[in-house]
Amino acid sequence: MMKSLLFFSTLLFAFTTATVNVDTEASQIIWKGYKVTGSHEGTIKVENGELTFDDGTFTGGSFDIDMSTIAVTDLQGGMAQKLEGHLKSPDFFGVEKYPTATFNITKVVSRGTPGDYRVTGDLTIKETTKTIRFNANVTEEGGLYVATADVTIDRSDFDVRYGSGSFFDNLGDKTIYDEFELGIKLVTKK
Repeated sequence: MMKSLLFFSTLLFAFTTATVNVDTEASQIIWKGYKVTGSHEGTIKVENGELTFDDGTFTGGSFDIDMSTIAVTDLQGGMAQKLEGHLKSPDFFGVEKYPTATFNITKVVSRGTPGDYRVTGDLTIKETTKTIRFNANVTEEGGLYVATADVTIDRSDFDVRYGSGSFFDNLGDKTIYDEFELGIKLVTKK
């Protein structure tokens, strides 16, 4: 009896779940948006987050994005400030009213190669929540986990319609495409 109890308790401790906080200074999000005449890109800061692992296998997590930190990196000076202001305005993300966007992972499936996963989760922007799916890669580097993903978002799903050819006619070369890209890199704390 004692041997089976010892074996059972060993099994219990052999499978460990760990939730690790995200290092917001080491993590980054790079955005890129497209229009008929070109594109713009920049950064947004991660406000906080956590990733969950079962025996080193990525199983879940969540993170918040500080929308007030939207920055433009492909323009300089007044042009960058003007675009940043417009992106933060009610025309786009309405940062004053909606300062935070959130992503909560609801499902993680291994893609068969170590570190490669298919992630499903709920993205909330401007109080609208939609389920999105994307591929992610998670590695361990120097005792830290690093999760990366390239995600394509349709802004019109979140009531961000300014300059959208899906909602307005005759925009011509002023059309801004609905889809934008996020390059996400989350690094955990030690």
